[in-house]
Amino acid sequence: MPENSAELDVGRAEAFGSSASNWTSRDTGWMLNLFGTAIGAGILYLPISAGAGGIWPLIILSVMAGPMVWLAHRNLVRFCLSGSDPTANITSTVNEHFGEKAGRVVTLGYFLCIYPIILLYGIGITNVVLSFIEHQLQWELPSRLWLCLSLVVVLVAVMHAGETWMLRAVKLLCYPLLVVLLGISLYLVPQWNFSAFNQPVDIQSMGVTLFLTTPLLIFSFNHSPACSAFARAYRVQIRDEQACARKTSQILKRNTQLLLLVILLFVFSSVLSLSAEDMAQAKMENLPVLSVLANRSGNLFFSIIAPCIAFLAIASSWFGVYLGTLEGIQGLVVQQWMKKWPEKPVNTVGLKRFSVVFVVLTCWIAGYANWSVIGMVEMVVVPVLATILYLMPVYAFYRVERLKHFRQPFLDGFTVLVGVVAITAFLVDKIF
Repeated sequence: MPENSAELDVGRAEAFGSSASNWTSRDTGWMLNLFGTAIGAGILYLPISAGAGGIWPLIILSVMAGPMVWLAHRNLVRFCLSGSDPTANITSTVNEHFGEKAGRVVTLGYFLCIYPIILLYGIGITNVVLSFIEHQLQWELPSRLWLCLSLVVVLVAVMHAGETWMLRAVKLLCYPLLVVLLGISLYLVPQWNFSAFNQPVDIQSMGVTLFLTTPLLIFSFNHSPACSAFARAYRVQIRDEQACARKTSQILKRNTQLLLLVILLFVFSSVLSLSAEDMAQAKMENLPVLSVLANRSGNLFFSIIAPCIAFLAIASSWFGVYLGTLEGIQGLVVQQWMKKWPEKPVNTVGLKRFSVVFVVLTCWIAGYANWSVIGMVEMVVVPVLATILYLMPVYAFYRVERLKHFRQPFLDGFTVLVGVVAITAFLVDKIF
Protein backbone atom coordinates (compact mmCIF):
# COMPACT_ATOMS: atom_id res chain seq x y z
CA MET A 1 0.00 0.00 0.00
CA PRO A 2 1.37 3.39 -0.93
CA GLU A 3 1.20 4.71 2.61
CA ASN A 4 1.15 1.50 4.64
CA SER A 5 3.71 -0.47 2.67
CA ALA A 6 1.55 -3.36 1.47
CA GLU A 7 -0.31 -2.15 -1.66
CA LEU A 8 2.60 -2.14 -4.07
CA ASP A 9 1.85 -1.52 -7.72
CA VAL A 10 3.26 -3.78 -10.41
CA GLY A 11 6.01 -1.36 -11.39
CA ARG A 12 7.38 -1.21 -7.85
CA ALA A 13 7.03 -4.96 -7.54
CA GLU A 14 9.69 -5.47 -10.21
CA ALA A 15 12.13 -3.46 -8.10
CA PHE A 16 11.81 -6.05 -5.34
CA GLY A 17 12.25 -8.99 -7.65
CA SER A 18 9.25 -10.83 -9.10
CA SER A 19 10.56 -14.36 -8.77
CA ALA A 20 8.51 -16.57 -6.52
CA SER A 21 11.32 -19.06 -6.01
CA ASN A 22 14.46 -17.03 -5.24
CA TRP A 23 15.01 -15.77 -1.71
CA THR A 24 15.49 -11.98 -1.66
CA SER A 25 16.35 -9.33 0.90
CA ARG A 26 12.69 -8.33 0.80
CA ASP A 27 11.76 -11.85 1.92
CA THR A 28 14.23 -11.50 4.79
CA GLY A 29 12.68 -8.17 5.71
CA TRP A 30 9.17 -9.59 5.85
CA MET A 31 10.37 -12.65 7.75
CA LEU A 32 11.87 -10.34 10.37
CA ASN A 33 8.71 -8.21 10.36
CA LEU A 34 6.66 -11.31 11.20
CA PHE A 35 9.27 -12.34 13.76
CA GLY A 36 9.25 -8.89 15.37
CA THR A 37 5.44 -8.88 15.49
CA ALA A 38 5.50 -12.17 17.41
CA ILE A 39 8.21 -11.17 19.88
CA GLY A 40 6.29 -9.15 22.45
CA ALA A 41 5.68 -9.14 26.16
CA GLY A 42 4.45 -12.73 26.07
CA ILE A 43 7.95 -14.15 25.68
CA LEU A 44 8.97 -12.70 29.06
CA TYR A 45 6.10 -14.46 30.85
CA LEU A 46 6.08 -17.72 28.88
CA PRO A 47 9.02 -19.31 30.77
CA ILE A 48 7.23 -18.79 34.09
CA SER A 49 3.85 -20.04 32.93
CA ALA A 50 5.20 -23.01 30.97
CA GLY A 51 7.97 -23.91 33.42
CA ALA A 52 5.93 -23.75 36.61
CA GLY A 53 4.42 -27.16 35.80
CA GLY A 54 7.78 -28.85 35.38
CA ILE A 55 10.13 -29.65 32.51
CA TRP A 56 8.08 -32.42 30.87
CA PRO A 57 5.03 -30.30 29.92
CA LEU A 58 7.48 -27.75 28.54
CA ILE A 59 9.10 -30.37 26.33
CA ILE A 60 5.71 -31.48 24.99
CA LEU A 61 4.69 -27.88 24.32
CA SER A 62 7.96 -27.32 22.47
CA VAL A 63 7.24 -30.25 20.16
CA MET A 64 3.72 -28.99 19.51
CA ALA A 65 4.65 -25.32 19.10
CA GLY A 66 6.05 -25.59 15.57
CA PRO A 67 2.97 -27.15 13.93
CA MET A 68 0.63 -24.99 16.01
CA VAL A 69 2.26 -21.74 14.94
CA TRP A 70 3.09 -22.50 11.32
CA LEU A 71 -0.15 -24.20 10.30
CA ALA A 72 -2.40 -21.52 11.81
CA HIS A 73 -0.55 -18.57 10.29
CA ARG A 74 -0.14 -20.34 6.95
CA ASN A 75 -3.90 -20.95 6.87
CA LEU A 76 -4.66 -17.31 7.68
CA VAL A 77 -2.31 -16.05 4.95
CA ARG A 78 -3.82 -18.49 2.43
CA PHE A 79 -7.25 -17.20 3.33
CA CYS A 80 -6.07 -13.60 2.83
CA LEU A 81 -4.64 -14.56 -0.58
CA SER A 82 -7.95 -16.01 -1.77
CA GLY A 83 -9.77 -12.75 -2.51
CA SER A 84 -10.56 -11.93 -6.13
CA ASP A 85 -8.97 -8.48 -5.71
CA PRO A 86 -5.17 -8.70 -5.20
CA THR A 87 -5.22 -5.53 -3.09
CA ALA A 88 -8.06 -6.75 -0.82
CA ASN A 89 -7.42 -6.97 2.91
CA ILE A 90 -8.75 -9.58 5.32
CA THR A 91 -12.03 -7.76 5.94
CA SER A 92 -12.81 -7.52 2.22
CA THR A 93 -11.97 -11.19 1.77
CA VAL A 94 -14.30 -12.17 4.62
CA ASN A 95 -17.10 -10.14 3.01
CA GLU A 96 -16.48 -11.84 -0.32
CA HIS A 97 -16.56 -15.38 1.06
CA PHE A 98 -19.09 -15.19 3.90
CA GLY A 99 -21.29 -12.19 3.12
CA GLU A 100 -21.70 -8.79 4.72
CA LYS A 101 -23.19 -9.93 8.05
CA ALA A 102 -20.40 -12.40 8.78
CA GLY A 103 -17.94 -9.85 7.45
CA ARG A 104 -19.09 -7.27 9.99
CA VAL A 105 -18.71 -9.76 12.85
CA VAL A 106 -15.24 -10.92 11.80
CA THR A 107 -14.06 -7.37 11.09
CA LEU A 108 -15.18 -6.25 14.55
CA GLY A 109 -13.47 -9.27 16.12
CA TYR A 110 -10.29 -8.63 14.13
CA PHE A 111 -10.27 -5.04 15.34
CA LEU A 112 -10.93 -6.02 18.95
CA CYS A 113 -8.09 -8.55 19.06
CA ILE A 114 -5.52 -6.07 17.69
CA TYR A 115 -6.48 -2.56 18.81
CA PRO A 116 -6.01 -3.15 22.57
CA ILE A 117 -2.48 -4.40 21.82
CA ILE A 118 -1.50 -1.19 20.01
CA LEU A 119 -2.75 0.81 23.02
CA LEU A 120 -0.77 -1.45 25.33
CA TYR A 121 2.35 -0.89 23.24
CA GLY A 122 1.84 2.88 23.32
CA ILE A 123 1.67 2.71 27.12
CA GLY A 124 4.46 0.16 27.43
CA ILE A 125 7.05 1.90 25.28
CA THR A 126 6.46 5.18 27.16
CA ASN A 127 6.89 3.48 30.54
CA VAL A 128 10.00 1.60 29.42
CA VAL A 129 11.72 4.75 28.12
CA LEU A 130 10.82 6.76 31.22
CA SER A 131 12.06 3.99 33.50
CA PHE A 132 15.32 3.72 31.56
CA ILE A 133 15.88 7.48 31.74
CA GLU A 134 15.19 7.55 35.48
CA HIS A 135 16.95 4.43 36.73
CA GLN A 136 19.68 3.61 34.22
CA LEU A 137 20.62 7.02 32.79
CA GLN A 138 19.59 8.89 35.97
CA TRP A 139 18.53 11.93 33.97
CA GLU A 140 15.75 14.36 34.76
CA LEU A 141 12.45 12.94 33.53
CA PRO A 142 11.00 14.63 30.44
CA SER A 143 7.32 15.48 30.11
CA ARG A 144 5.34 12.25 29.74
CA LEU A 145 2.87 14.07 27.49
CA TRP A 146 5.41 15.04 24.84
CA LEU A 147 7.62 11.97 25.20
CA CYS A 148 4.68 9.68 24.49
CA LEU A 149 3.62 11.73 21.46
CA SER A 150 7.18 11.78 20.12
CA LEU A 151 7.60 8.01 20.42
CA VAL A 152 4.26 7.25 18.76
CA VAL A 153 4.84 9.74 15.93
CA VAL A 154 8.32 8.34 15.20
CA LEU A 155 7.01 4.78 15.01
CA VAL A 156 4.11 5.81 12.77
CA ALA A 157 6.37 7.93 10.55
CA VAL A 158 8.63 4.95 9.87
CA MET A 159 5.59 2.98 8.67
CA HIS A 160 4.62 5.69 6.19
CA ALA A 161 8.11 6.19 4.79
CA GLY A 162 7.43 3.22 2.50
CA GLU A 163 7.92 -0.53 2.58
CA THR A 164 11.69 -0.35 2.00
CA TRP A 165 12.24 1.96 4.97
CA MET A 166 9.85 0.01 7.15
CA LEU A 167 11.67 -3.26 6.44
CA ARG A 168 15.02 -1.58 7.12
CA ALA A 169 13.74 -0.31 10.46
CA VAL A 170 12.47 -3.79 11.34
CA LYS A 171 15.89 -5.26 10.60
CA LEU A 172 17.60 -2.61 12.73
CA LEU A 173 15.33 -3.51 15.65
CA CYS A 174 15.16 -7.28 15.19
CA TYR A 175 18.86 -7.98 14.82
CA PRO A 176 19.76 -6.50 18.24
CA LEU A 177 16.74 -8.26 19.76
CA LEU A 178 17.89 -11.57 18.28
CA VAL A 179 21.43 -11.05 19.56
CA VAL A 180 20.29 -10.03 23.05
CA LEU A 181 17.84 -12.93 23.50
CA LEU A 182 20.35 -15.47 22.22
CA GLY A 183 23.07 -13.85 24.32
CA ILE A 184 21.00 -14.12 27.52
CA SER A 185 20.13 -17.74 26.71
CA LEU A 186 23.80 -18.64 26.29
CA TYR A 187 24.81 -16.51 29.31
CA LEU A 188 22.53 -18.64 31.50
CA VAL A 189 23.88 -22.00 30.25
CA PRO A 190 26.50 -22.36 33.04
CA GLN A 191 23.69 -21.91 35.58
CA TRP A 192 21.55 -24.74 34.20
CA ASN A 193 20.27 -27.19 36.79
CA PHE A 194 19.24 -30.55 35.34
CA SER A 195 17.56 -31.73 38.51
CA ALA A 196 14.24 -30.76 36.89
CA PHE A 197 14.52 -33.93 34.78
CA ASN A 198 14.45 -36.01 37.96
CA GLN A 199 11.00 -34.81 38.92
CA PRO A 200 8.33 -37.54 38.84
CA VAL A 201 5.88 -37.41 35.95
CA ASP A 202 2.37 -36.54 37.13
CA ILE A 203 0.05 -37.13 34.16
CA GLN A 204 -2.84 -35.16 35.62
CA SER A 205 -0.70 -32.17 36.60
CA MET A 206 1.07 -32.26 33.24
CA GLY A 207 -2.26 -32.29 31.38
CA VAL A 208 -3.54 -29.31 33.36
CA THR A 209 -0.34 -27.38 32.65
CA LEU A 210 -0.53 -28.15 28.93
CA PHE A 211 -4.17 -27.13 28.87
CA LEU A 212 -3.75 -23.82 30.71
CA THR A 213 -0.49 -22.79 29.00
CA THR A 214 -1.81 -23.12 25.43
CA PRO A 215 -3.39 -19.60 25.30
CA LEU A 216 -0.15 -17.90 26.40
CA LEU A 217 1.85 -20.03 23.96
CA ILE A 218 -0.42 -18.90 21.12
CA PHE A 219 -0.16 -15.27 22.22
CA SER A 220 3.63 -15.46 22.55
CA PHE A 221 4.07 -16.75 18.98
CA ASN A 222 1.27 -14.68 17.44
CA HIS A 223 2.09 -12.63 14.35
CA SER A 224 -1.39 -12.64 12.79
CA PRO A 225 -1.75 -8.81 12.82
CA ALA A 226 0.85 -8.61 10.04
CA CYS A 227 -0.49 -11.54 7.99
CA SER A 228 -3.02 -9.62 5.91
CA ALA A 229 -0.57 -6.88 4.92
CA PHE A 230 2.08 -9.55 4.28
CA ALA A 231 -0.29 -11.49 2.00
CA ARG A 232 -1.28 -8.35 0.09
CA ALA A 233 2.33 -7.28 -0.45
CA TYR A 234 3.13 -10.60 -2.14
CA ARG A 235 -0.22 -11.03 -3.90
CA VAL A 236 0.39 -7.80 -5.83
CA GLN A 237 3.94 -8.89 -6.63
CA ILE A 238 3.15 -12.52 -7.56
CA ARG A 239 -0.15 -12.65 -9.43
CA ASP A 240 -0.39 -16.45 -9.55
CA GLU A 241 -2.23 -17.51 -6.36
CA GLN A 242 -0.55 -20.91 -6.07
CA ALA A 243 2.95 -19.48 -6.58
CA CYS A 244 2.18 -16.75 -4.08
CA ALA A 245 0.94 -19.32 -1.57
CA ARG A 246 4.19 -21.27 -1.95
CA LYS A 247 6.34 -18.16 -1.50
CA THR A 248 4.45 -16.92 1.57
CA SER A 249 4.50 -20.43 3.07
CA GLN A 250 8.27 -20.53 2.61
CA ILE A 251 8.69 -17.21 4.44
CA LEU A 252 6.30 -18.29 7.21
CA LYS A 253 8.14 -21.58 7.66
CA ARG A 254 11.51 -19.86 8.06
CA ASN A 255 9.97 -17.32 10.40
CA THR A 256 8.53 -20.14 12.53
CA GLN A 257 11.90 -21.88 12.64
CA LEU A 258 13.55 -18.64 13.77
CA LEU A 259 10.87 -18.10 16.42
CA LEU A 260 11.26 -21.65 17.73
CA LEU A 261 15.04 -21.32 17.93
CA VAL A 262 15.02 -17.98 19.76
CA ILE A 263 11.96 -18.36 21.98
CA LEU A 264 12.41 -21.99 23.00
CA LEU A 265 16.13 -21.56 23.70
CA PHE A 266 15.28 -18.54 25.85
CA VAL A 267 12.48 -20.40 27.63
CA PHE A 268 14.50 -23.55 28.34
CA SER A 269 17.55 -21.58 29.41
CA SER A 270 15.45 -19.51 31.80
CA VAL A 271 13.57 -22.50 33.22
CA LEU A 272 16.72 -24.57 33.77
CA SER A 273 18.35 -21.62 35.55
CA LEU A 274 15.54 -21.22 38.07
CA SER A 275 14.46 -23.46 40.90
CA ALA A 276 10.92 -24.73 41.36
CA GLU A 277 10.54 -22.29 44.26
CA ASP A 278 11.63 -19.37 42.04
CA MET A 279 9.08 -20.37 39.41
CA ALA A 280 6.25 -20.71 41.90
CA GLN A 281 7.06 -17.35 43.49
CA ALA A 282 7.25 -15.64 40.09
CA LYS A 283 3.93 -17.10 39.01
CA MET A 284 2.28 -15.96 42.23
CA GLU A 285 3.67 -12.42 41.87
CA ASN A 286 3.12 -12.34 38.07
CA LEU A 287 6.72 -11.32 37.36
CA PRO A 288 8.49 -11.59 33.99
CA VAL A 289 11.42 -13.95 33.89
CA LEU A 290 14.10 -11.23 33.62
CA SER A 291 12.82 -9.62 36.82
CA VAL A 292 13.10 -12.97 38.58
CA LEU A 293 16.67 -13.46 37.36
CA ALA A 294 17.63 -9.92 38.37
CA ASN A 295 16.04 -10.22 41.82
CA ARG A 296 17.58 -13.61 42.46
CA SER A 297 21.14 -12.75 41.55
CA GLY A 298 21.19 -9.00 42.10
CA ASN A 299 22.96 -8.88 38.74
CA LEU A 300 23.30 -5.38 37.29
CA PHE A 301 23.40 -6.94 33.81
CA PHE A 302 19.73 -7.99 33.99
CA SER A 303 18.58 -4.68 35.45
CA ILE A 304 20.07 -2.92 32.41
CA ILE A 305 19.23 -5.45 29.73
CA ALA A 306 15.57 -5.95 30.77
CA PRO A 307 14.35 -2.48 29.65
CA CYS A 308 16.40 -2.80 26.45
CA ILE A 309 14.68 -6.06 25.57
CA ALA A 310 11.29 -4.61 26.45
CA PHE A 311 11.90 -1.58 24.21
CA LEU A 312 13.13 -3.66 21.26
CA ALA A 313 10.30 -6.17 21.64
CA ILE A 314 7.59 -3.50 21.79
CA ALA A 315 9.03 -1.41 18.94
CA SER A 316 9.50 -4.43 16.65
CA SER A 317 6.00 -5.71 17.44
CA TRP A 318 4.53 -2.28 16.78
CA PHE A 319 4.93 -2.49 12.99
CA GLY A 320 2.87 -5.60 12.41
CA VAL A 321 0.21 -4.66 14.97
CA TYR A 322 -0.03 -1.16 13.48
CA LEU A 323 -0.75 -2.55 10.01
CA GLY A 324 -3.46 -4.80 11.42
CA THR A 325 -5.00 -1.95 13.44
CA LEU A 326 -5.28 0.28 10.36
CA GLU A 327 -6.94 -2.53 8.44
CA GLY A 328 -9.41 -3.12 11.27
CA ILE A 329 -10.36 0.57 11.52
CA GLN A 330 -10.71 0.98 7.77
CA GLY A 331 -12.76 -2.21 7.48
CA LEU A 332 -15.19 -1.08 10.17
CA VAL A 333 -15.61 2.38 8.63
CA VAL A 334 -16.12 1.02 5.11
CA GLN A 335 -18.74 -1.45 6.31
CA GLN A 336 -20.73 1.24 8.13
CA TRP A 337 -20.36 3.64 5.20
CA MET A 338 -21.60 1.12 2.64
CA LYS A 339 -24.51 0.24 4.90
CA LYS A 340 -25.70 3.86 5.13
CA TRP A 341 -24.56 5.28 1.79
CA PRO A 342 -24.14 2.32 -0.61
CA GLU A 343 -24.29 4.56 -3.68
CA LYS A 344 -21.47 6.87 -2.55
CA PRO A 345 -17.83 5.69 -2.88
CA VAL A 346 -15.56 5.85 0.15
CA ASN A 347 -12.82 8.48 0.11
CA THR A 348 -9.89 6.08 0.59
CA VAL A 349 -7.28 8.81 1.06
CA GLY A 350 -9.38 10.52 3.70
CA LEU A 351 -10.08 7.16 5.38
CA LYS A 352 -6.37 6.33 5.60
CA ARG A 353 -5.60 9.72 7.09
CA PHE A 354 -8.42 9.35 9.61
CA SER A 355 -7.13 5.89 10.60
CA VAL A 356 -3.61 7.18 11.17
CA VAL A 357 -4.80 10.18 13.20
CA PHE A 358 -7.10 7.92 15.26
CA VAL A 359 -4.25 5.55 16.13
CA VAL A 360 -1.83 8.37 16.98
CA LEU A 361 -4.33 10.22 19.17
CA THR A 362 -5.63 7.18 21.06
CA CYS A 363 -2.13 5.76 21.63
CA TRP A 364 -1.01 9.20 22.81
CA ILE A 365 -3.96 9.50 25.21
CA ALA A 366 -3.49 5.94 26.50
CA GLY A 367 0.26 6.39 26.89
CA TYR A 368 -0.10 9.70 28.71
CA ALA A 369 -2.93 8.49 30.97
CA ASN A 370 -1.10 5.21 31.57
CA TRP A 371 -4.31 3.21 31.24
CA SER A 372 -4.52 -0.33 32.52
CA VAL A 373 -5.57 -2.28 29.43
CA ILE A 374 -4.06 -5.65 30.34
CA GLY A 375 -7.43 -6.92 31.54
CA MET A 376 -9.01 -5.92 28.24
CA VAL A 377 -6.22 -7.66 26.35
CA GLU A 378 -6.72 -10.85 28.35
CA MET A 379 -10.53 -10.89 28.15
CA VAL A 380 -10.87 -9.91 24.49
CA VAL A 381 -7.69 -10.68 22.59
CA VAL A 382 -7.04 -14.35 23.34
CA PRO A 383 -10.51 -15.83 22.63
CA VAL A 384 -11.06 -13.71 19.50
CA LEU A 385 -7.50 -14.32 18.32
CA ALA A 386 -7.87 -18.09 18.64
CA THR A 387 -11.17 -17.95 16.72
CA ILE A 388 -9.85 -15.86 13.82
CA LEU A 389 -6.42 -17.48 13.60
CA TYR A 390 -7.20 -21.15 14.27
CA LEU A 391 -10.87 -21.66 13.43
CA MET A 392 -11.98 -19.22 10.71
CA PRO A 393 -9.48 -20.16 7.94
CA VAL A 394 -10.18 -23.89 8.36
CA TYR A 395 -13.91 -23.18 8.26
CA ALA A 396 -13.37 -21.23 5.03
CA PHE A 397 -11.46 -24.12 3.44
CA TYR A 398 -14.47 -26.38 3.87
CA ARG A 399 -17.14 -23.75 3.22
CA VAL A 400 -15.74 -21.98 0.13
CA GLU A 401 -15.39 -24.11 -2.97
CA ARG A 402 -12.44 -22.22 -4.44
CA LEU A 403 -10.42 -22.93 -1.27
CA LYS A 404 -10.96 -26.69 -1.29
CA HIS A 405 -7.45 -27.36 -2.65
CA PHE A 406 -6.09 -26.14 0.71
CA ARG A 407 -7.95 -28.82 2.68
CA GLN A 408 -5.77 -31.18 4.73
CA PRO A 409 -8.18 -33.01 7.06
CA PHE A 410 -5.64 -34.32 9.58
CA LEU A 411 -3.73 -31.03 9.92
CA ASP A 412 -6.94 -29.02 9.84
CA GLY A 413 -8.35 -31.15 12.65
CA PHE A 414 -5.21 -30.54 14.72
CA THR A 415 -5.45 -26.78 14.13
CA VAL A 416 -9.12 -26.65 15.12
CA LEU A 417 -8.40 -28.70 18.25
CA VAL A 418 -5.68 -26.26 19.31
CA GLY A 419 -8.05 -23.33 18.79
CA VAL A 420 -10.80 -24.94 20.83
CA VAL A 421 -8.34 -25.82 23.62
CA ALA A 422 -7.01 -22.25 23.68
CA ILE A 423 -10.50 -20.75 24.02
CA THR A 424 -11.75 -23.21 26.63
CA ALA A 425 -8.51 -23.11 28.62
CA PHE A 426 -8.63 -19.32 28.76
CA LEU A 427 -12.25 -19.33 29.94
CA VAL A 428 -11.61 -22.06 32.52
CA ASP A 429 -8.56 -20.21 33.83
CA LYS A 430 -10.51 -16.95 34.20
CA ILE A 431 -13.64 -18.47 35.69
CA PHE A 432 -12.01 -20.90 38.13
